[in-house]
Amino acid sequence: MAGEITNATQIVVPARTRVWLAPVGTTAPADATAAMPAGWFSVGLTTEDSLKFNEEPSFEQVKSAQTDFPSRTFQTADSATIEVDLQQWSAQNFKAVFGGGEITEITPAAGGAGAKHYRFAPPRVGGRTEIAGVIEVIDGPKSYRYVVPRAMQMEGVQTDLQKAKEAVLPLRLAVQGGDDSDAWYLITNDPAFAAA
Repeated sequence: MAGEITNATQIVVPARTRVWLAPVGTTAPADATAAMPAGWFSVGLTTEDSLKFNEEPSFEQVKSAQTDFPSRTFQTADSATIEVDLQQWSAQNFKAVFGGGEITEITPAAGGAGAKHYRFAPPRVGGRTEIAGVIEVIDGPKSYRYVVPRAMQMEGVQTDLQKAKEAVLPLRLAVQGGDDSDAWYLITNDPAFAAA
């Protein structure tokens, strides 16, 4: 076919991935490779092959008697999600997975010199907080960052507590947005994007 270009360098194999979270309004990264700005934290280790970015538009179709195919198709909504299973249990990760909540230091009933215990309480109905996110994908010299200014954990949390397997925290973020800004965008240093 005329004009067709076959270029294996444009295949992306995510050799390394990272997920970063921050409070909404934190300065987003300005490029694909610079150090993340202050205020972002890495969720740390995640399970292999669990990281997914899903973009799912919704459509309606106009049907007409004169054709078997739609006469017109128009988009009615858009949605996107980030999914990943977190292997590291930490205060920040727990709050991200449960959509907020509070962690307080408590005194153990049994006492104990220097012993510290902590109490996590998930947010109540109406108390979930939004969070910003960045998915970082690295394939050799190519880097990609999906930037999500606002997202919210909008699924239940099921943690399997099995003897022979690590217990993971399921992070399931639904992208939030508005007409005045991009709900998500991609930053990359991949030269293949220059031809678009």
